[in-house]
Amino acid sequence: MSGIDGAEETQASYKARILSYQAGSDPLRLQATAADRLASLIAGLSAADLSRRPRSDKWSIQEIVAHLAEDELVGAYRIRLILSAPGTPIQAFDQAVWARTGRYSRRDVNESLALYRLLREVNLGLFQHLSAEEWERHGVHAERGRESVRDIALYYAGHDINHFKQIEAILSRR
Repeated sequence: MSGIDGAEETQASYKARILSYQAGSDPLRLQATAADRLASLIAGLSAADLSRRPRSDKWSIQEIVAHLAEDELVGAYRIRLILSAPGTPIQAFDQAVWARTGRYSRRDVNESLALYRLLREVNLGLFQHLSAEEWERHGVHAERGRESVRDIALYYAGHDINHFKQIEAILSRR
């Protein structure tokens, strides 16, 4: 797994980096503002700007936005699975394979943003009504181990920031 600077990371160091991005902040507030922040990052960009990869092995902005939408979908499923069957195994997925088979490079960025926004609103609506006990229900992620619903909320807030940093880095090289 490679970090934001392209260096290889272990699963533990990746998780620590992702969680560090949101440390000290309200993860639900960060998630609530994420779709607007993403929209502002991509506003006015040309098709060439959206599809340009910083390196052949790195995603374009268009692909990052598609990934965020699909990852929100995966999170929605995982959260609901954990709530309905605490302790359940949580399958990992190969994001590179999903990007290729999901045709991220051909996705309309506005459709990906709309899907991300909708799924995020639905997930936040669920989070807002969880009991203290439900926040602590957990599954066992195939790569990251035990993860509670709270852990997932923290992780998603940091995951957003990670990808926003990637988009900002791509834009800084225009």
